Amino acid sequence: MIPTLTITTAKSIAEMLASPSVQVVFNFFDSHAEEITEEQISICSIPAPPFDEKRRADYLRERFSEIGLEDARIDEEGNCLALRRGRSLSPLLVVSAHLDTVFPLGTDFTVRRIANKLFAPGISDDGCGLVALLAIAQALDVAQIVTEGSILFVGTVGEEGAGNLRGVRHLFGKGEWASRIDAFISIDGGGVDRITNGALGSRRYRVRLRGTGGHSWADFGVSNPIHALGRAISRLASYPAPKRPRTTFNVGRIEGGSSVNAIPGEAVMEVDLRSASERELLRLDAFFRRAVREAADDENATRRKDDLPLELNLQLIGERPSGETRADATIVELAHEATRALGFTPRLDQASTDSNVPISLGLPAITLGGGGMSGNSHTIDEWYDPRDREAGLKRALLVILGIVKVKTE
Repeated sequence: MIPTLTITTAKSIAEMLASPSVQVVFNFFDSHAEEITEEQISICSIPAPPFDEKRRADYLRERFSEIGLEDARIDEEGNCLALRRGRSLSPLLVVSAHLDTVFPLGTDFTVRRIANKLFAPGISDDGCGLVALLAIAQALDVAQIVTEGSILFVGTVGEEGAGNLRGVRHLFGKGEWASRIDAFISIDGGGVDRITNGALGSRRYRVRLRGTGGHSWADFGVSNPIHALGRAISRLASYPAPKRPRTTFNVGRIEGGSSVNAIPGEAVMEVDLRSASERELLRLDAFFRRAVREAADDENATRRKDDLPLELNLQLIGERPSGETRADATIVELAHEATRALGFTPRLDQASTDSNVPISLGLPAITLGGGGMSGNSHTIDEWYDPRDREAGLKRALLVILGIVKVKTE
């Protein structure tokens, strides 16, 4: 476990900032800014659609090996792992970023430069995090920093969408390091002020309705799956979602039917439910499931005599646990002090990230931005501006070294 600090986190950060070896690392970030950006472009040019992250994982593994990390490899789930061994394996800190994007196979991942900005699907989320892993690992090697604890660098699969955090779930479930991990940091997206210590819980559903279908005129009165989905969506849209604790719902995908004049035989929609409160999430979840059943019943009630009713299949396709790393936890205090020391105002945040899993297991975990600025996340117009990236890398480094400990001169 992370040892209790015998000095304040502010003093710990101040001592690291005064360390010549830490300054060597900082100078590396400053002097290699353009090379880090070029590395990010190389990473993001490799397609990584959901459940197809292998090419990007292979690239990361090769780079880990070139940097000199130990046992760089791909695990059974597809995560890329490499160890930077300290004097001891304890405490063992995972520093991670996710390999996957939300964009499907066939998406053009070519990176475009316009002025100071880089444009590409996933350029920030999470190209920014992946390049941070490499930059930090390489800078530690260049500065020849020896730590008391060890760092396990991990590129995870399945962080986005239907991936349902499968990579980090494996890491903490069946992975070989599962029982040895003491703390966890995810680097996800840009920014320097954000400290995500709250795990935003969510539930995701696929609703499938099947019927007999038919002709829009001749078979009018046959139960219509799309009409039933419409009824369900209308019910969901009427839900009085509280602003505090923030609670949201979204119908993100809907499909079905073959022609304007044909009653569809099948219709499908996918729905995302989220809340900052586990209690509110359970309340919204129960409302949604009831709304879907009632919508199917209402549509079936209008069908012609002797016609078959719609068949409903409601499938839970994603469930992300909620929780919180306390604001007074060492890892959060280190992030606070490091942010302030670099001239930024820290803010605690709640989001759905790889940190959800370790937080739910009671381990100290946070997600940090990797510096720079970004926008239009999860769209093909996603952009990243690497200016001030160095501040994000320096902050992450200070938090990392605050956990695994480095002797300051």
